[in-house]
Amino acid sequence: MKKLLLSTLLSLTASAHAMAGAVTLVTEEYPPFSYRDGKTIKGASVEQVEMLMKEAGIEYTIEMMPWARAFNLAQTTPMNCVFTTAHSAKRDAMFKWVEPLLVDRNILITRSSSGVTARNLEEAKHYTVGTQREDYTEVTLRENGFSKLDVTTDFNATLRKLLNGRIDMMPISELYFDKLKADQPLEKVTVLSSQPMGIACEKNFPSDLLAKMQAALNKLISDGTQQTVFRKYGLHSAD
Repeated sequence: MKKLLLSTLLSLTASAHAMAGAVTLVTEEYPPFSYRDGKTIKGASVEQVEMLMKEAGIEYTIEMMPWARAFNLAQTTPMNCVFTTAHSAKRDAMFKWVEPLLVDRNILITRSSSGVTARNLEEAKHYTVGTQREDYTEVTLRENGFSKLDVTTDFNATLRKLLNGRIDMMPISELYFDKLKADQPLEKVTVLSSQPMGIACEKNFPSDLLAKMQAALNKLISDGTQQTVFRKYGLHSAD
């Protein structure tokens, strides 16, 4: 009986450790950093996450969902992380961080020939600006006094509204804009913010796993793999 009990306890302990080692990484549809290609989730951030998790030897899954839900899960669910997440002062204590998947600026853009002009954020406040619910850019816009906001569930919905003339401006990664403007009639208006972007994990996330993930990401950066991934998706690092 004691042997059976000991065996059961050892089995439960092993199962608990196995469960503890499985990490759920959640992202949103935000090409070219994360997007669906059929049933496959791809992107410049997704590739880095896959590489670093493999290098760290940690079991994981990647899921895609609207940003507000993904962000909430990473705040409330053990062993959950969300990416690609801007690391701001307000968010710092909310998560444990693995970064940077990239360092980027967010800029405000408009349709070419829209007539929308703004030399700074103060002038930009007079226009209707679209963004995504609970995205870093929504918080940044509100903190900077923008009141005419049009909030959607995802990046693509906001971009469609801009191209259709339903909003005047939207924020976007400057890295992605350099690629997107070759295919769409868009132009830069002004800079909104600058920040590191990374993986934000639930604040009780195991420190040993976090350290392994950070070490693996550091290696991707130091050996030039991160830049190779950026070039594959038509991106360049920020100045």
